[in-house]
Amino acid sequence: MMVPTIEHPREALQRLIEENKEEYAALSRLIGRNPAYIQQFIKRGTPKRLAEEDRRRLAAYFGVKETLLGGAEEWEKPTLQQVPVLDVYASAGFGAADFGEARRTSIGFDPRWLRARTKGSADGLSIIQVKGDSMAPTLADGDDVLVDRKDGVGRLRDGIYVLRLDDSLMVKRLARQPSGRGISIRSDNPDYPSWQNIELSRIDIVGRVLWFGRTLS
Repeated sequence: MMVPTIEHPREALQRLIEENKEEYAALSRLIGRNPAYIQQFIKRGTPKRLAEEDRRRLAAYFGVKETLLGGAEEWEKPTLQQVPVLDVYASAGFGAADFGEARRTSIGFDPRWLRARTKGSADGLSIIQVKGDSMAPTLADGDDVLVDRKDGVGRLRDGIYVLRLDDSLMVKRLARQPSGRGISIRSDNPDYPSWQNIELSRIDIVGRVLWFGRTLS
């Protein structure tokens, strides 16, 4: 299998000149240089590389990418998936009321990054803020958590979830009981209570926490 060779900018420019039957002096004048400029660049390597503006004009004239003449490869900006940040606070303490779900702003994520973390569609994702320290050290007061609302009771497994219990919205660690009849609701901070053998009918699982962001002080 033959490995393609990478064409040096001087070789590429020489090829373009030959293919288009151009002249060194005419191209030099095109970019506002002395008549010998292009020939010296190709034959003597002076200058070592084309100036940015010279490269831009020559690439536009020949209808090629600047990378062919020594420009840096352009980085293709990904189209970001916007995830809403909601005015909702999930208590990591003893419980707090749900203050509504008005969209406050949004944060853009690379879709490929999101697909690696959720099996559902991105329209089920939202970001809410944690209040309290009952999930410390895993989650701290003020952390933003990415919640997958389409990953709830239907695929319930051990992990951290946002849930409603007794009219309070909270973020806790859930674990299925060995008997399969209930779940435990745990706080990572041992100073806070946990609940054992809670019937699923008593709670409303909002979604699974996939990721968190933290502001460093």
